[in-house]
Amino acid sequence: MSDEDMEDYGFEYSDEDVQEEDVDIENQYYNSKGLLEGEPQEALKGFKEVISMEGERGEWGFKALKQIVKLHFKLQERELMLTAYREMLDYTRGAVTRNASEKKINSLLDFVSTSTDMKLLQDFYGLTLDALREAKNDRLWFKTQLKLCGLWFKLREYSRGAKILRELHRACQGEDGKDDLKKGTQLLEVYALEIQMHTELKNSKRLKELYSRALTIKSAIPHPRIMGIIRECGGKMHMHERVWSEAATDFFEAFKSYDEAGAGRRIQCLKYLVLATMLMESAVDPFDAQEAAPYKQDPEVLAMTNLVAAYQENNIKGFERILKTNKRTIYDDPFIRNYIEDLLKNIRTQVVLKLIQPYTRIRIPFVSQQLNIPEADVEQLLVMLILDNRINGHIDQVREGIFCSAVRWA
Repeated sequence: MSDEDMEDYGFEYSDEDVQEEDVDIENQYYNSKGLLEGEPQEALKGFKEVISMEGERGEWGFKALKQIVKLHFKLQERELMLTAYREMLDYTRGAVTRNASEKKINSLLDFVSTSTDMKLLQDFYGLTLDALREAKNDRLWFKTQLKLCGLWFKLREYSRGAKILRELHRACQGEDGKDDLKKGTQLLEVYALEIQMHTELKNSKRLKELYSRALTIKSAIPHPRIMGIIRECGGKMHMHERVWSEAATDFFEAFKSYDEAGAGRRIQCLKYLVLATMLMESAVDPFDAQEAAPYKQDPEVLAMTNLVAAYQENNIKGFERILKTNKRTIYDDPFIRNYIEDLLKNIRTQVVLKLIQPYTRIRIPFVSQQLNIPEADVEQLLVMLILDNRINGHIDQVREGIFCSAVRWA
């Protein structure tokens, strides 16, 4: 049974005694609900009848109006929808309990947020916030603002979202204008949204500042999904700075938080953890961790698992084959795609070092064949290794590109 059906059967907590509802009104409501799928216009008439049958505003009229709002939304009747919603919000001024109104409003906000009609969303959320402000329902006002802000970010309307963030941040400050650490949980929710925004905008300076602030808040008990967001964005920040080890730590913490929250984002963070582990040239298999082990054979993760195996074996042909045959799970993610060249450079470096170790002289065309890359790229790679003091040697370009070295490991 869905949450909505549970609510309809009266499983709502209230400090007041539950009054026995009129059977005729109840029957009319459920008969109308039965028409939702096949006969929406008849359902609308039925729900309006519920409202007229209820002499004094109460629970059944409130539920009927919620269904009317949803029907007008589905039928794309914008003005009628907003009119019904205004009437529904009037019921929150004493006709229904605070808990009942919060559940229904939250449910409708989630329902309407699927729309791409920005004017409708702005009007709908505006009506909600005005009603909550009048009712002095600060808790639901804050949650609604968070939802609206998240919605604007999803639509890449960052200026609108930033304006709401400033308002939310002020709500988390004391009279002295400083962050009120007693509101640590709310502060983290605001930081999580702002961190997401600056991650998308690639505003590294502000992102670093917010990330550090968020991790210093110890007075909060946030939802694990919030910490997952903060840690994931922190990992991306460290990847951009090429601090692979700190990125791996953040992605692992993000994975654990998302896993605790039951969020599907955990799989993505696990893939990012694998990526960071390979880039830091660690010999540790990230799937050795107890938390990650159950996901080793997950279809979305399997390509990355195989990539790790080929990487640790310096199997460049196997590595490239896995990349080629798993384009959807690897290349379709723009974040992972940004670091594929770094991975290839790492594995090619390991193969070259292993390849030239027994020799004092080796031909560039031979190395090119082993790495399956052009000779010019081989030469560039060797120059980098010499400059980094990972190889003691020199390149003889006169004798057909022969690489000469007394190979000593720096």
